[in-house]
Amino acid sequence: MQIRQPIRNIQDFLLSTYFADGLRITIGVLLPSLILAQFGMLKYGMTLSLGALCVSVVDTPGPMVHRRNAMLITTALIFTFSMITGLTNKNHFFIGFLLAISSFVFSMFYIYGVRAAAVGTAVLLIMVLSIDDIRPWQEVLLSAFMVLVGSLWYTGLSYFVYRLRPFRLVQQSLSDSIIEVAEFLREKAKFYHQNNNYDKTYTELLQLQVSVHEKQDAVRELLFRTREIVRDSTPEGRFLLLVFVDMVDLFEQVMSTYYNYQQLHDQFDKAGILSDYEMAIKRISYALDDIAFALKSGRTPVISKRLLIEIERLKIKINNLEKNNENQEYNTLGIIALKNIEVNIENILARVKTIFSYFKVRNSKEIRQAEVDTEKFITRQKFDFKLFTENLTYSSSTFRHSLRVAVVMLLGFVVSQLLNFSHSYWILLTILVISKPGFSLTKERNYQRLIGTTIGAFIGMGVVTYVNDKNTLFVILLICMIGCYSFQRKNYVVSVLFMTPYILILFDFLGMGTIALARERIYDTFIGSGIALLASYSLFPTWEHEKLKEAMLDILKANKAYYEQVTKLYFEKNYNRTEYKLARKEVYVSTANLASLFQRMFSEPKSKQLFIEEVHQFTALSHLLSSYVATLSLYNKEHQFIFESFDALKPVANNTNYLLDAAIDNLEQGTGAIDHVPLIRLNDKGLAIKKGEDLVPEQFDLIQKVAYDIYKLSVKIKI
Repeated sequence: MQIRQPIRNIQDFLLSTYFADGLRITIGVLLPSLILAQFGMLKYGMTLSLGALCVSVVDTPGPMVHRRNAMLITTALIFTFSMITGLTNKNHFFIGFLLAISSFVFSMFYIYGVRAAAVGTAVLLIMVLSIDDIRPWQEVLLSAFMVLVGSLWYTGLSYFVYRLRPFRLVQQSLSDSIIEVAEFLREKAKFYHQNNNYDKTYTELLQLQVSVHEKQDAVRELLFRTREIVRDSTPEGRFLLLVFVDMVDLFEQVMSTYYNYQQLHDQFDKAGILSDYEMAIKRISYALDDIAFALKSGRTPVISKRLLIEIERLKIKINNLEKNNENQEYNTLGIIALKNIEVNIENILARVKTIFSYFKVRNSKEIRQAEVDTEKFITRQKFDFKLFTENLTYSSSTFRHSLRVAVVMLLGFVVSQLLNFSHSYWILLTILVISKPGFSLTKERNYQRLIGTTIGAFIGMGVVTYVNDKNTLFVILLICMIGCYSFQRKNYVVSVLFMTPYILILFDFLGMGTIALARERIYDTFIGSGIALLASYSLFPTWEHEKLKEAMLDILKANKAYYEQVTKLYFEKNYNRTEYKLARKEVYVSTANLASLFQRMFSEPKSKQLFIEEVHQFTALSHLLSSYVATLSLYNKEHQFIFESFDALKPVANNTNYLLDAAIDNLEQGTGAIDHVPLIRLNDKGLAIKKGEDLVPEQFDLIQKVAYDIYKLSVKIKI
């Protein structure tokens, strides 16, 4: 069995967007201080670095035009608010009022998306760091100007790095998304492992599906909004677009293989063939890892001969099993299921081979253009004031979150003034980074912050106490900075673990590094965490069950639209491929939203976990439905059926749509009954399929039965 080498894991990380971000932010933040320190102006250098640090908050992966605009807006805002805060911070009453109002307004930025929310966080960050910094008005203006210069320096650096390698971010993001699909495949392979825990594997699959969607959505935004790819149509741009389109189709194929694995094990464990399926699927996942690594490293991957041998061996084994089944030792339907899975594995392998072939013509002008209507796949975010005013109502979760942040920031300010610690702004910083729109997210970030800070403080104390050489300390500082900024999106615990020693070493360089400082940081973190967590539970709380109804309706409507697009493949001669792909994308989006919402519910108090068993069952059935629909789609595209007409299946398809509509009505109105809702039996006489007759009618029937189960479940769930 192939094991991914630790060296490959390290290489993957060093070539990833995470490390690239960490390196860029570290250079952007550290360089001004280093340069000006050589001229005895470290104080000014630190202010420049502060401006760079605040702007780096919004410089997250995405289209460069969005990043540039966000950084410029942030630059203007932090310049303005550093000046206002510096000029008014002598009056505690006014600054407390300003902090509360600003916290509310900038927290409302969540309605405009994650990047807009980051802009708000950056502005609040400069305010928090300026609150206790009382100085004459001339110095305040100079400091604000230095923050402005630092912000512009970082913005320029980020834009320069992008222009240097405009495709780099897309390559890294696409690579990350392929790694997630590979992980999904490896998890799915566990279904073929003897004595597997199916519930655990299924839960992991749902979590991975959320990750796959998030990564693919990030790539889609980058690809379809990058001018060099969409308009200029360079060979590299066409290559990246082709790989992405094929990977989305490949993921649909992976999603389509869903069977009763318990029955397969009951029938075939003694034959020992299921372990071959597991190994074959894993080998394909390793091939995807190679593709992902090649995208980041610029190499040309070579398909493993062991993979090809493994698939060929599997094909021979299933054929032998069928030939030697004269005594009907194995169920015929079971063997058909195994053959279908094997065919699907071959189809996945064929697509993997196609992706491998793209690398050979990567730099060729002859590389074909992927047929995709990019505009339709882009979600436009409106930045109008009307959206802001529409959300100024208690029913809006963002409004409640903003109110909560305003209150807890004011409370944190009062507590910090009463305690009179030398770095009391740490309390406000903790509240700022921990406070999230939902209780579960706040709780999770709270634990991560506490664990990271506590462990990091002990490590930092050890370093400051026992390492006296300034050069060695600087190298450790550099490593901690890169680690902190590299892991802030990947693993927050690790990020904070690096952050605390970095801060302690930095203060040590400034002649303030003591054990008391580390102790104070731990105290402030615990105080801020406690305030934020208590507030998220008791102050205008937002619970996940409030969004449950909308998420369930979204997934039902998306699955119905997807099913309607797939049935057009059978009942209509012409169909719109773009509409089909849009419907498929919506299924992935809604499935990921419901799955992540369901997982967050588990972090909430038991009293807030409404219909937990039914929702789990609903999530499972919805996933099963989309898997069956994906299978039906692939049957049409990848099996050459010879048929006269599929019209005999129309009653089944119509009834499935009726059942899904009825389920939607039940959830919307909170009422329903299961009387007079029939299941349509297949009319075999009306079908004239001469090849593959065991596939299509059965699949239509399976989809109808799952729709019926969802309908029955919708009657029980009254939200």
